[in-house]
This record gives sequence, C-alpha cells and structure tokens, in this order.
Amino acid sequence: MTPEPQLTTLDNGIRVVTDPMPGARSVTTGVWVGVGGRDEAPGIAGASHFLEHLFFKGTEQRSARQIAESIDAVGGDLNAFTSREHTAFHTRLPAGDWRLGVELLGDVLSAPALRQVDIDAEREVILEELWSALDTPEDLVHTLAADGMFPAHPLGREVLGDADTVRAMRRDDIADFFEKHYRPANLVVAAAGRIDHAAFCDAVATHLDLSPGGEPPDRVVPSDDIVPLHTHERPGEQIHLVLGWRGLPAGHDDRYAMTIANQILGGGTSSRLFQSIREDRGLAYAVYSWVESHSDAGMLGTYVGTSPGRSAETLEVLESELTRIIESGVTPDEFNVARGYLAGATELGLEDSGSRMGRIGRMLLATGTVVDLDEQLDRLRAVTIDEVDTLLSRLLTAPRTVAAVGPVDAGSLGAAV
Repeated sequence: MTPEPQLTTLDNGIRVVTDPMPGARSVTTGVWVGVGGRDEAPGIAGASHFLEHLFFKGTEQRSARQIAESIDAVGGDLNAFTSREHTAFHTRLPAGDWRLGVELLGDVLSAPALRQVDIDAEREVILEELWSALDTPEDLVHTLAADGMFPAHPLGREVLGDADTVRAMRRDDIADFFEKHYRPANLVVAAAGRIDHAAFCDAVATHLDLSPGGEPPDRVVPSDDIVPLHTHERPGEQIHLVLGWRGLPAGHDDRYAMTIANQILGGGTSSRLFQSIREDRGLAYAVYSWVESHSDAGMLGTYVGTSPGRSAETLEVLESELTRIIESGVTPDEFNVARGYLAGATELGLEDSGSRMGRIGRMLLATGTVVDLDEQLDRLRAVTIDEVDTLLSRLLTAPRTVAAVGPVDAGSLGAAV
C-alpha cells in the first residue's frame, strides 16, 4: 500500500497535489491550467492551443534548444495538450531529476518569450496541424458531431481554432490571454512517483512564484438545442458515422454508472456494438462508444466506419442494438464484466507515475477534490444494474445528433435522425 494523495494550497493560491510511489524510479510532474478551447472569444478561437505551442519556443532565460537538450540529457519527456476546458504541461523524469521538471515548467509558464518570430513560425505549424485534422475523416466526423451537439457554443468548436482565427491571431491577443488566465487561482500542479510532498511544494513555490490572483473562466451553459444531422460529402472508401446524445457533467452523481454504461455499449471488445457489428457480422473494423464530461455538460457518442455499400446494414444493426438496450436493459453478465473490467483497468492503469499524475491533476482541477483510489473503486462497485438501465434509457431516448463524413447521401441517413 502507498500513501494517499496529499493536497496543499500555496500562499499565492496554486493548488499542489502529490501521489507518492515509494518504489517508483520516475516522477511525473504536470501543471494543469483551467482554461481551454471553450474559454476563448470567437475572434481568438485556438488561443489556448497556440499558447501551448509557444511555451516550448523559449523563455526569457532559456532557448527552445536549451529546453529540449535539458530534458534529453536525462532521458526524460516534456509534452503538453489542450482540451476544451483545460491545458496541461507535463514532464516525466528519473526520480533523481524531478526538480528539473518543476524548474522547466515553472520557467515556461512564468516567463514565456512570446517572440513575434516564433509566433509567425508556429502559426504555420498549427495550420498544418489543422489541415491534418480536417483531412482525417475520423477526426472530422467527431468535429461535426461536437458542432451538432453544441451548436453555436464554444464546446462545439474545434480546439485548434480555424484557419481564419489562427492566421489573424496577434501577439497582443495571445499575451493578453496568457496574462488573464495563467494565474495561481486557475492552476493545479500535480506530481506522482518517488516524491516528498513538502519538498515538492517548496520547489513549486520557488519556481512558480506568481503573484496571487486570477479566477476561473466565466462559462455559459450550452442550451438544449442540437443539430439533428451534419454531413460532409467527400470521396473515400468508407463512411464515418457518429451518433451522439447529451451526457453528464463531470461532477454528476451518476458518473460512475455512466462509465459502466459506456463500457457495455461500446467501450471494449466484449461490448454490444463491437460484438454485433464487428465480430458477428464483420461490418466494420473500428466501432466504439465514448463519453465526454465537461463542467456543465457532457456527451455520449458512438462511432463506426464502414464501406458505403454496407452503411445501411451497419446503421440498421446499430439502431437495433440501441433499441434492444433501451427496451430490455443490460444483462447481469455484461454488467458484471463491464464493472469488473473498469475496476481492474483502473488499478492496472495506475502502475506508472504518468497515469497517476494525470488522475489526481485532472480530478482536482475538474471537481476541486481528489478521491482516494480505494474510494473511487468502492463507488464504481456500488453501482447497480438498475442505475445503468435507467441512465441508458434516459440518455438514448433523448434527441440526438448524427454526423457523417465520406461518400454519403444525406437522404439515406434520414431514418437515423
């Protein structure tokens, strides 16, 4: 058994959480910022992602090359990602070098250079990333589904922004966004591995010595409106389909039932959709379901990619499985398998410092608390089959959005709308 996660709020308002792993040989450190794609004004859509790129282009003290070489010199990793509600920066280093991670993250998040020459160069890199996403049908259909689920709302926007906003982004826009949102009250610093909590807090206080202040972004709850059908016709060997329904926000009481419901529906190889569409009929290679949870909204989605000539049959099987699970509920066997899988996968997935850092950092930022792993597993195991049945019936009978990309005729999808 290892000690429970420890939480401290520094004098300037930064929340620090650690998950000690005495036997580990690594430490993963992450800085979680409570701002993402949904928190940008329309004219600067993509600013969070733009900043993510620019932080590693250098600081007042270090060049981009010096940052990269310092990490490579100890065999570590340095990376970042942007989502709709947060941006995260993280290092994974040998345990004896953990202070380097705090020092580097503190530097890039306290004093980014934001040089015009770097902004102009990175603008082109981000445009290439955007073109790549738009050129990948499976990525594009998820973008269309989000737009259909949250129309005219920032949650429905592409996190990367669009070509117009990326091209128009000025240095002052990016710097102002940084100054407003990258403030102590909006930061969580998390670490897992062979780490001492008190020593880690002291290092964070030294290297992220920001003046107190800041507040969470002011977010507008999405309306109940959805767009029933979104299609993008283009040549290809497959039609990519997403059916989506409104889900649950991050802190909802039914969130554990939601994870089990998703696992049963399409979360693994024993799921309803995988077995019926891929294993039994061979209609698709990729078929799955997933859930998204935001601070005030969520989504349950199903995806399948299939050849145009088999799309009607695939959609018919998908609809049949949805109807069956609504009318008859889940079976005790699949409920027990799904619940057991999630409990076991949670434990196995937390054997490395990176996954444990991600768990506590994301949880603290999203909910304001960190649930002990044993308590999290107890809550999962306490879910009943009736709770899953009730939840699936409620979600799957609500209005939904359908998104399709490929050689598709919108009229042929009418039955799915």
